[in-house]
Amino acid sequence: MEPIVYLNGEFVPLSQAKVSILDRGFCYGDALFETMRVYSGKIFRLDLHLDRLERGAESLFLKLPETRERIEKILYQTFNRNQGADAVIRLTISRGEGIPGKLWQEDTTPALSVYVRPYISPPHEWYQNGVSVSLIPDSASKLGNLQRQIKSANYVSSILARKQAEDLKSVEGIMVNDQGEVCDGTISNIFMVKENLLSTPAINSYVLGGVTRQVVLKLAAQTGTVCKETSISADDVLQGDEVFLTNTGWEILPVTRVDGKTVGSGQPGPLTQALQREFRKCVDAEIGK
Repeated sequence: MEPIVYLNGEFVPLSQAKVSILDRGFCYGDALFETMRVYSGKIFRLDLHLDRLERGAESLFLKLPETRERIEKILYQTFNRNQGADAVIRLTISRGEGIPGKLWQEDTTPALSVYVRPYISPPHEWYQNGVSVSLIPDSASKLGNLQRQIKSANYVSSILARKQAEDLKSVEGIMVNDQGEVCDGTISNIFMVKENLLSTPAINSYVLGGVTRQVVLKLAAQTGTVCKETSISADDVLQGDEVFLTNTGWEILPVTRVDGKTVGSGQPGPLTQALQREFRKCVDAEIGK
C-alpha cells in the first residue's frame, strides 16, 4: 500500500506529493524538520519536538503555517492513514515558494509536509556488542551567529561527515569543531562515562539539543547519576570508560570502538545498559503499557 502524505492541507499518495522547484527548502535548505518515533500508536515526547520546532522557527524568522494544536492533529491524522503501530514521522516546514534570491518575501507562504514510514529497528548485534564510530575533525558547522543549533534542512556538513565515517567502516561520524571540541554525531548526540561521571557536550551553536538526549539527562538525574553538560575533547572520548549515542531511532546505542580504539572493556558498559532499561520503562509508561 502506497504511503499517504500530508502536504499543504491535503492528504495525497506519496507519488503525488510534489513541491515547486522554487520552494526555498529545495533551493536553499531554508527549512526545519523533526523526526519522531511512534510507539504503539503514540508519538513519543511530541511536546519536546514541538518545543524545538517553535524555537527553530523563531530563530529563522519563520512563521509556522499552523498552530501547535493543529500540527499535532495533522501528525496523528497522517499516521492514522498509514499502516502500522510503530513508525517514524518526518515533519518538514520550509519557508515556501518564492522569488529566487537569498532574502525572502514577507508574503511567502510556508509549506508543511508530513511523511510516515514503518520503523525498522537497527541490528540486534549493535546493542549486544556496541558499534564503531569515527571522529571527524573540522566537520562541525554552525548556522550564522545563532547561539543554539537548530534542526534545519541544511545538512551538507553532516552528509559529508557521514560519508567519511562510512568509508572508515563506522556506524556514525562524530563531528569535531575547529577548536578540537567534540560536538555531536551526524544524526545523534554523544555521551561518555568516566569514573561514574556521565558527560555530554553542552548545547551551543554547534550542538543540537536532541529529544532523546533530553530524556536521557532527565533519567540520569532521576536515578542519581551525576551528569555534566560540558566541553569534551577528542582525547576525553578516547579515554572514556563508556560511550553511547542517542537519537530518536536508535534510542541509546552503545559505542565500543572510537577511531579503531577499544572503549573501556570493549562491551556495552553498566551505566549504558542501566539507562537503556530506564529508557524502555519511560517509553512503556508513556504509551500505557
